[in-house]
Amino acid sequence: MSKGEVTPPATTRTGTISVRVPAESEQLAMLRALAETVTLMADFGIDEVTDIRLALDEVASALVLDAVDGSEIDCAFTLDAEAVDVRISSIAVSDATPDETSFGWHIVSTLTDSVATARGDYDAAAGGYPTVVDFRWVRGGADG
Repeated sequence: MSKGEVTPPATTRTGTISVRVPAESEQLAMLRALAETVTLMADFGIDEVTDIRLALDEVASALVLDAVDGSEIDCAFTLDAEAVDVRISSIAVSDATPDETSFGWHIVSTLTDSVATARGDYDAAAGGYPTVVDFRWVRGGADG
């Protein structure tokens, strides 16, 4: 870009942004901040950003509480013009999926357009059960 040219405004593009952090409650602030930054940069409105951040916080908190000591939380945001898909994964101590009858899970299912949980078989090398939670938030969807 040459001197004097104006930078075009941000536009939403398809892409994935991910981060891996220790599965510790102190890292939840990092995940919330990333969710906020990613969705704001993708031109989601402040109410949409708040919904996505809250859903992420509930899911990540549940996974951290059941995480194997010394393990990590992987979090990926896949964005396009209409939606954000969030995948949060960890290695869990227990073989049960997050409690889908809890108040926190009710919040997640209310704020998102879809949410799904998968728990793999015990992984001896990782010392626990691989767990993945995916949720999707569509513009004008769940609460729009």
